[in-house]
Amino acid sequence: MKLPFTTEQFFNIIEKYNLTLFPFQLIILLLGIVCLFLLHSKLSLKDKLIGIYLGILWIWIGVAYHLTFFTAINKAAFLFGGIFILQGLLILFYSFTKNRLVFTFTLQVNDYLGYFFILYGLIIYPIISYLVEGSFEKTIIMGLPCPSTIFTFGLFMLTNNKFPKSLLIIPSLWAVVGLSAAINIGVFQDIMILVTAITADIILIRRKNK
Repeated sequence: MKLPFTTEQFFNIIEKYNLTLFPFQLIILLLGIVCLFLLHSKLSLKDKLIGIYLGILWIWIGVAYHLTFFTAINKAAFLFGGIFILQGLLILFYSFTKNRLVFTFTLQVNDYLGYFFILYGLIIYPIISYLVEGSFEKTIIMGLPCPSTIFTFGLFMLTNNKFPKSLLIIPSLWAVVGLSAAINIGVFQDIMILVTAITADIILIRRKNK
């Protein structure tokens, strides 16, 4: 699929995002690390705190990246922004109204896979991006769509049997978009987004809700 923008235009947008919004990227990254500690804590509010982070993360990407920057080179970003905001609102809804996002780490194989996906989106992805691009300004980091989606799938895999499967729809659709970026503009670390989506979808869809 031919993209409506060039590789140079894409990374110019990443650069503008990073320079304009610094240091929010680092705050988002640090809060993601906090979520890892919350996963292992016995804090009664840990599930809601992780849910708040994920919900705001998706809303942030919809507004701060898609609608504010990405629309300059791709008008489809108006749609992308809307669905990212919707995903964020759904995560917040299930975190507070339904209490169906409960995060656990039970030392099972699937949990370790989920943990790896979290670390990939949080740490490994931006390291690869920095090494390839050679500058912080063009590094794709948490708070941007693809690493954040991988991180989200990882956390979803660490939920219990109350997990609402409808939350898989938008991230899975975005995984297809992310794959097109890997193919067309050489962001090859994005290949993991499809692997993550397929793995998480298979595991979570086969799970019986309680």
